[in-house]
Amino acid sequence: MQDADIAIVGAGAAGLSLAHRLAVDRPGGPMPSVVLIDAPAGPLKPAERTWCFWEEPHGEFDAALTAVWDTLRVRAPDGTAVAASPAPLRYKMLRSGAFESLVGDRLADESNMARLEAVVEEIHDVGDGAEVRTRTPGGRPLSLRARWVFDSRPARVLPPGRTTLLQHFHGWFVTTDRPAFDPLVADLMDFRTPQPPHGLSFAYVLPTSPHQALVEYTEFSRQVLDDQAYDRALTRYLTDELALGAHDVVRVEHGVIPMTDARFPRRAGRSVFRIGTAGGATRPSTGYTFAAIQRQTRAIAAAYHQGRTPQPPPAHSARSRAMDAVLLRALDTGRVSGASFFTRLFREVPMERLLRFLDGRTSVREDVTIGLHTPVGPMLRTAAELPRLPRYRAHAPASAPTPAPAPRPVHPAERKEN
Repeated sequence: MQDADIAIVGAGAAGLSLAHRLAVDRPGGPMPSVVLIDAPAGPLKPAERTWCFWEEPHGEFDAALTAVWDTLRVRAPDGTAVAASPAPLRYKMLRSGAFESLVGDRLADESNMARLEAVVEEIHDVGDGAEVRTRTPGGRPLSLRARWVFDSRPARVLPPGRTTLLQHFHGWFVTTDRPAFDPLVADLMDFRTPQPPHGLSFAYVLPTSPHQALVEYTEFSRQVLDDQAYDRALTRYLTDELALGAHDVVRVEHGVIPMTDARFPRRAGRSVFRIGTAGGATRPSTGYTFAAIQRQTRAIAAAYHQGRTPQPPPAHSARSRAMDAVLLRALDTGRVSGASFFTRLFREVPMERLLRFLDGRTSVREDVTIGLHTPVGPMLRTAAELPRLPRYRAHAPASAPTPAPAPRPVHPAERKEN
């Protein structure tokens, strides 16, 4: 006997998106019975985090957006700026709390939707379905059965890959005494940061008003930094590059995302599938995930409603993954300067086309044209050696931003006028 048609493990971006798709994308008739299992408060429950993505205006989550930008900017290491509009695309910022509230409100009237707060301890196939064994916050064991189970929990060990870098970032939500930001322009990459020997680093500035912005320091490298190193990098950037003057840090965000050419299995059993980052939704070359989750969960819901096996499709095409593998290896070996690579792309390729490329929505001809704006020799050399490289396993960091234990004190330098 089944307790539900579908069990979804994890109520983050992937889990909530799948529940939302099953409800709103159905062609008619009742929604399948769904149990959405969320981790209780504690170390397994992610803190509130920020997702960014690009799409056309009037998206289905626009009511929950924190900010939208029509102009994007990239700065070279020497400070030279490239700014352009990606129209008809817009760059959007969505906070996870607002997304959860919006989707939760839309699902509130669905009688077939149930939510359970518990720690999932085991998932295994049983009969014509799967069993999910959990433990409630009070310590009571609780099991349920479903025809299909979708697990969004990040893997503890990554599948074997040839190159694995970490995108690790530390962000401060800052407020200033004087107008210091242009809320119409988002800085995607500012390379006026010290570059690591392997990979790259940049700052990321998302203004939400003239006095407020999320400022992040980001690295693509093999190892994460300690908190003091992130603080030094951000303090230096705010002081030396932005000349921000007096400001307060009101919230801190931190995260680590694996960037690897590993092949993520999307099936974990006859009736068990992986979704989101666990199912390969993160783009290996950029770390962007939210838009791919929407494509992946939309396809799952369509397959289910059409009576087909709802196995998640690849979130990114084989061609995109192959190009990402070359770039990751080229960055890791130091054959390609990440700062020069991305600055040149944004300078020479129209912004809208480049964002479609980064989202895997360009044609083969467009991909070849864009490839001519990269260091062709080092990229071809890297592509030629990839088939001979072994794959190895690596421990996976947390894929979602994690909270700082408490708001950090403001450094004296941050209150000093420049």
